[in-house]
Amino acid sequence: MTNMDSETSIGNERSASKIFRQNRSVGYVSNHIGAVTRYVVRRSDNLIATCIGRTFQVYTASHFRLLHVSPIHADDITALAIDLTYIYTASDKCIYAWRSGKHRRHVYKGTSNVWLILPLGGFLVTVDEANVLKVWNVVSENVYFEIPFNKSEFLITAVTHPPTYVNKVLIGSEQGIIKLWNLKENRLIYTFSARKCAITCLEASPALDVVAIGYHNGCIVLLNLKYDEILMEFKQDWGMVSKISFRTDGPPIMVSSSATGNVAFWNLEERKVASQLKVHEGKVTTTICFPNEPLLLTTSPDNSMKLWIFDMSDGGARLLRIREGHTKPPLCIRYYGNSGSSILSSGEDSSLRIFSTISETFNKSMGKASYNRKASKKKNRFQKDWLRMPPIVQFTTETTREKEWDSIAAIHSGIIQTTTWSFHRCCMGEHRLIPTKFENRNRTDLNAETTSITLSSCGNFAIIGYSTGDLERFNIQSGIHRCSYGAPAHESSVRGVASDNLNQFVTSGCGAGLLKFWPFKGNVTSPTLTLKFSDGIDLLRSHRESGMIAIALVNFIVYIVDTDTKVIIRKFEGHITKINDICFSPDSRWLITASMDATIKVWDIPSTYMIDHFRTERPCVSLTMSPTGDFLATAHVNYLGIYLWANRTLFNQLSLRSINPYEKAPLVGLPSNAYDDIVLNQAVQEMSLDAYEDEGEEIEFKYETQTQLSKELITLSGVAASRWQNLLDLDIIKKRNKPKSAPKIPKQAPFFLPTIAGPEMKFDLTATVNEANVHSKILNTSPLNNMTTLAKLLEETETANNYEPPINYLKKLGPSMVDYEIKSLHPLSASIAAMVQFLKTIEYTFSTNKDFELAQSYLSVFLRAHGSTLIELPEVVQTLKSVSVAQETCWNRIEKKLSYGIGVVAALRNYVK
Repeated sequence: MTNMDSETSIGNERSASKIFRQNRSVGYVSNHIGAVTRYVVRRSDNLIATCIGRTFQVYTASHFRLLHVSPIHADDITALAIDLTYIYTASDKCIYAWRSGKHRRHVYKGTSNVWLILPLGGFLVTVDEANVLKVWNVVSENVYFEIPFNKSEFLITAVTHPPTYVNKVLIGSEQGIIKLWNLKENRLIYTFSARKCAITCLEASPALDVVAIGYHNGCIVLLNLKYDEILMEFKQDWGMVSKISFRTDGPPIMVSSSATGNVAFWNLEERKVASQLKVHEGKVTTTICFPNEPLLLTTSPDNSMKLWIFDMSDGGARLLRIREGHTKPPLCIRYYGNSGSSILSSGEDSSLRIFSTISETFNKSMGKASYNRKASKKKNRFQKDWLRMPPIVQFTTETTREKEWDSIAAIHSGIIQTTTWSFHRCCMGEHRLIPTKFENRNRTDLNAETTSITLSSCGNFAIIGYSTGDLERFNIQSGIHRCSYGAPAHESSVRGVASDNLNQFVTSGCGAGLLKFWPFKGNVTSPTLTLKFSDGIDLLRSHRESGMIAIALVNFIVYIVDTDTKVIIRKFEGHITKINDICFSPDSRWLITASMDATIKVWDIPSTYMIDHFRTERPCVSLTMSPTGDFLATAHVNYLGIYLWANRTLFNQLSLRSINPYEKAPLVGLPSNAYDDIVLNQAVQEMSLDAYEDEGEEIEFKYETQTQLSKELITLSGVAASRWQNLLDLDIIKKRNKPKSAPKIPKQAPFFLPTIAGPEMKFDLTATVNEANVHSKILNTSPLNNMTTLAKLLEETETANNYEPPINYLKKLGPSMVDYEIKSLHPLSASIAAMVQFLKTIEYTFSTNKDFELAQSYLSVFLRAHGSTLIELPEVVQTLKSVSVAQETCWNRIEKKLSYGIGVVAALRNYVK
């Protein structure tokens, strides 16, 4: 269920696959480490932190919305705790204090793995595998003191802090002994009466001096610490008490959980069981009653988290919210629809689930396959194991008529029945597709089972292959049997079925190595064509849009057959073990295969070369590629999650070469569930989590776009093309757009303030300033010149040697103003120095490799407007030569890169032809 790869290995293996990059995993909720909660006063909500291997997830209790996923730890998390400031995790002999679920604030380095953590004010109480109790100073990260205990005499199993007991902790042991220690003075205060049974949990009650003690034999004792007196005693029939909690919203209810998934509610006033529930399929590792709310949170290693509310008429609890994944590893995964946002997954737990690649909020469960769906919906559904069908080993989907009737057909392990499912209604269908010859009254072969299935492109028919060699067609809307292909279609087990887009033919392959083409309707007693392979067919996958079928043989060779010409067009060799699954890329250019040697290979169909391969820790049992081509999804042996791999070719230009198929594949770590790889959602999730924090420093998330990635690269300005592209044709555009008649002045024009031309809205207040100076007696003299703003900025660059202000000024102007400013740089209206400085500004722009297109456009306008005048000015001509050299240097660099790219593309185009 967890990724065991080290953090360093993941960092080194990110580039092992050329095409695919680890993105993230989906479908993980909780594991055997209990969840922790914290109430946020400012938001009136609870935060929930659950552990999943080497990371932890933070949810809100209000909607079970995932706020954040922590960074990856060096090893699996062994303990989890929370207080008002930090979330504490123990991993690889260290304890980490996390702020906002992401920012690591403190690290406490120990000598053994820690499995118990208890925050206590400014201190942290931990218990490690060496049975040593340590007290850490949270701020200084130093050990305040430590107490080693003898495992044979006092093996610590539980620690709690009774309210109002300042600096004191209660410690329970496997020997049944309970001790009260003063941590500040480092002394034993009292040893309570012992029972000869291991203590599994300790929980302080809302009542003063009262603590609940859970034992391994199912006994629960409420002990008065002040008088060392047992107030009351209970015993649950399910064995070990895993967790205990108390309701604080009014009713005197104590909640106890067990290792069998049951929860008991004890009425402390009446001293009896109020009610009981089966909440999980596995051990209940979390039982937390929210403070002053009728809510109960439970988690379990069955990969689920549930919130229960006490609003039943008898005071019992009902399920309010749930977040869950597969309780057992998935067997088959497929993308559903053309959006690429939903993945269907069937697991060994007989369930069919929908996982969203956008948000976990959209995850859904379609339920577990059941022989009697109505009976399985009743209470105690976890006990109806005899109604549960075997796991789904293969399913097929078609979205054409999904809202009219069932759009999914599935086959199960070891049985003859084929079930239908509705994606639109998100539930199991009513039909059980069984041929007449295999019904109970007619069945002679009790070992027969379904082996392959496909849906027609119209969504009306399901074509099913059986281990007996039969090939049957059913109407999926009514469940009625329509026809049988052949008598039977094959002499051995049918290993794969496919149909074309127009329902013209059906293709089936068997274990004897025969691939047969059948007419879809009409005379279906004999095939129209049969292809014989060198060995038996193991599986068959089709790509309807391209009309290709991929066939994997039992000798690990993969063939591709063109269904139009009905000939073998490609052959791929390279796998050395059984091939588990095959899929095509959406454009049918790649074929991706996965085998039991834990390798995944990518084959280029046009060139027949293997262009990528990598190896994972566990074999891939099923894979599917998104219809949009952005992700590859994989499921692996003994892992509960689904792993997404991003397609690099959509974002980068990759040069792919042929690889020897028998070359050893590099090891790649599976994607983690951390969101470090998802840059787009990272800032949003961090901000949403910070909104739930009560106190502590605020963290600002800022990102400034770089104006230039590298000084060696030619960088464009990013200014809209309309501001520079038409500068040379501006006169033609103005002439074309000139109105035929003069604009009419309105009779009474409204009052308005004059504005300055430019992209930003600025008012011209010079008239107001002049009116204010009319009555002044101070004489203001100004030189008689017509220099524009650009000319003034250019003259300033002669002394300041800063060429950025003129460029920034021109960027803000529209095409007409740019044309006016450049044409105004004339000796009659501006100085010759301004013209020289303009050329130096262009030369500076070329030398910095920035704003390349603007410099070219501005230089063209300048030369066209003042070309005849420049010849008569030696100072300008000398500067113009320097500009010519700089411009030629930049253009040669661009021309070289363009020529190289055009040559490569032309060579590849000729090679493909």
